[in-house]
Amino acid sequence: MTARDAMALDLDVANTVAAPTIIGTSVTRTDLTAKVTGDARYVADMSHIGLLHGKTLRSKIAHAKIKRIDTSKALALPGVKAVLTHENVPRVLHAGSPHPRSASVTCDQYILDDRVRYWGEGIAVVAASSEDIAEEALGLIEVEYEPLPALFTVEDAMRPEAVQIHDRAPGGNLVLPPVLVERGDVERGFAEADLVIEGEYEGGRPTPAYMEPNVVTTEWDGNGNLTVWISTQTAFMVRGIMAEVLGLPLHKVRVLVDHMGGGFGAKQDLFQTEFLCALLAKQTRRPVRMEYTREETFLGGRTRHPFKMWLKQGFKKDGTCVARQAKVIFNSGAYGSHGPGVTIVGTSALTSLYRCENVRLEGRCVYTNSPIAGAFRGYGCVQTYYGLDIQMDEAAERLGLDPAELKLRNAVRTGDIAPSNHPVLGHGLEDCIRRGIAEVDWATLRTRSRAGEGVVRHGWGMGCEMHGSSAYPGIKEQGNAIVKMNEDGSVVLMTGTAGLGTGAHTALAQIVAEELGVRFDDVSVMHGDTNVVPWDIGAFASHTTYMGGRAAQMAAAEVKKQLLERAAGLLDAPATSLEVRGGVISVRRDAGSAAGFHAAAAVGQEAATALDTSGAAAAPTSMSVRDAVSPRKGIPAAQFVGTATYYPTKSYSFAAHFVEVKVDTETGKIEVVQVVPVHEIGKVIHPVAAAGQIEGGIQQGIGHALYEDYQIDLQTGRSLNANFVDYKMPLAMDMPPIRTIILETAPDPGGPFGAKGVGEDPIVAIGPAIANAVYDAIGVRFRHYPIRPEQVLQALREKRAAAAPATPETAT
Repeated sequence: MTARDAMALDLDVANTVAAPTIIGTSVTRTDLTAKVTGDARYVADMSHIGLLHGKTLRSKIAHAKIKRIDTSKALALPGVKAVLTHENVPRVLHAGSPHPRSASVTCDQYILDDRVRYWGEGIAVVAASSEDIAEEALGLIEVEYEPLPALFTVEDAMRPEAVQIHDRAPGGNLVLPPVLVERGDVERGFAEADLVIEGEYEGGRPTPAYMEPNVVTTEWDGNGNLTVWISTQTAFMVRGIMAEVLGLPLHKVRVLVDHMGGGFGAKQDLFQTEFLCALLAKQTRRPVRMEYTREETFLGGRTRHPFKMWLKQGFKKDGTCVARQAKVIFNSGAYGSHGPGVTIVGTSALTSLYRCENVRLEGRCVYTNSPIAGAFRGYGCVQTYYGLDIQMDEAAERLGLDPAELKLRNAVRTGDIAPSNHPVLGHGLEDCIRRGIAEVDWATLRTRSRAGEGVVRHGWGMGCEMHGSSAYPGIKEQGNAIVKMNEDGSVVLMTGTAGLGTGAHTALAQIVAEELGVRFDDVSVMHGDTNVVPWDIGAFASHTTYMGGRAAQMAAAEVKKQLLERAAGLLDAPATSLEVRGGVISVRRDAGSAAGFHAAAAVGQEAATALDTSGAAAAPTSMSVRDAVSPRKGIPAAQFVGTATYYPTKSYSFAAHFVEVKVDTETGKIEVVQVVPVHEIGKVIHPVAAAGQIEGGIQQGIGHALYEDYQIDLQTGRSLNANFVDYKMPLAMDMPPIRTIILETAPDPGGPFGAKGVGEDPIVAIGPAIANAVYDAIGVRFRHYPIRPEQVLQALREKRAAAAPATPETAT
């Protein structure tokens, strides 16, 4: 089922832009032809003269000091050009993630270290004339270790006697001091509650599993300038961190990013290879490429943070939530990466979604000798909202209420305080719940008869979410854009926003075309070169359309202002009375008074014919530079330029997912039968692209709930399923029908035409919806993910045993 076939888009709403001609339309993506013809070139597709291939030697022990490392045999192998270890690289701490001076990350990783902290960590790299030679050379490097105690669980790592994985940590193997969030009076809230419910929830270690493995190519020129071709979400952050670690000024580092094969948050980080590739290229004076194998995307990549959460809530008889208390522990793995940010966001998220005046929350993030966890779509909210939403279902049952009714009663709305401490705008979550209830005929589903159900049992569940557009206030962000209009009326948008493969640049082009009043085909997008486009913080936090799009709209508005001022003289009308639509400038309400858009834009060329042979204007005989570039003297093409910087705050999108599952009680297999996701995202820019984001997030969320978990041996730390054979994910054939509904009931004034983010939202709500549907089907409550068939069978056996009448033997 395609996104276009599956989606029902609600456009019959207020507060949408008046008669839009381009936004709200599923135009053909700007990168479509290149991708479907194979002409799109990714980093690994690019050829370089004299290219060398870099490979990484990875540790086969989870925690140890390196006593000795001998690279002499590897260096002697014909074709090997360089070998680097901790002994011959700069010893500089770096964050490994793009915000080294924010509270979201911590600096705790060296380029290479004399201590390994997880099985699979890089300890040496080789550059050779072929990949095969480089691989052979890795096998010739001799390493002698001094083993250290390895800690694979947060319980082991937090013991008072546990070895410290990082000496610089706050203590107790904590990545950062505990995150504490408190509002109201929790003790009073629980004292007033008619029902108090508590439970423990946990989640595994899914990975982003993007199609394009991590890859970087570096080359130095004769003047000491470094060029980096890379698959990253944060080109300017890569430039900044590499410049800092390598001791270079920013103008000496150029980062190029064109097409990407996915990132899902994880490609915000730097992965050791970027620095090492640059150092190998510098030492060999040749370009070097380092490309991960699929296995290395597991070993050297990033995962979601495994978590454990104790959650306690108090409710009045009518379902009002009056108290909430939680303790959350995130497993960061061997390094901090985004552990601080995920802990802050995931913990503070529990203040909202379902309103509660009295909360006390504590979040911890712990180092272990496990694979590194990092940024991943949903950024902490996936974990904590999973437990929160399931417990709301549990509370509804105890209170004798319908779960949809309970969630609707407590849904956040206008005036409530969001996790970012901003007031919520609109009633987006309520709208989503109500629309979903109507779409699936929820009341009938909840009262249906169970009689006659056999081995395969069906159930329905729902889950909700809210997610912010932008990382504010944790990171003070800004969006930048430059819009240029050429003398033929065509337009170029220059943006630093990254394109992960989602069609983001198409949406930005739509915004510019709509604001300017030109055709979509007249707008092109220039991106991916840090030497050319304006600075951008990167593609994450669901803010590309919200922030980058708003900056593009503002820059386009500046160009339109210049354009209308120029056209005013042609139409003999005030610029304020003019409008632009479909490439035509006209006086509002007077279509007869119009100037062809191309004619107005070409005035700069026409002005050239008014010059005499000496090159001076016929009259006047002299003018200032200011007059020379003024509209009345003809503006050169480069002068139709608008620039904008936008400083966003925070906007929230909302969703409610309604899911049907079937459970085979003989095999334990859970199958998702259908999904009806209802999303409120402000103004929809590109309906099919938005639906594609929602459906892709649902696919990942189904994987989280039922299949995906990157596992390690808890005795040795060895990776057990670092490949796409053993790491199970839902494939196209596993996907259920999805009837996507997008609402526009709460547009945000900070977004372009009211648009908000949609990239991360859909992965959050689907998990608890599935878990709640499983309970509806078989009466067994699962409080973890993934839910495996063998766990279903075990739980059903325990349920039958508990329900069986006692016999004398069992009583004894």
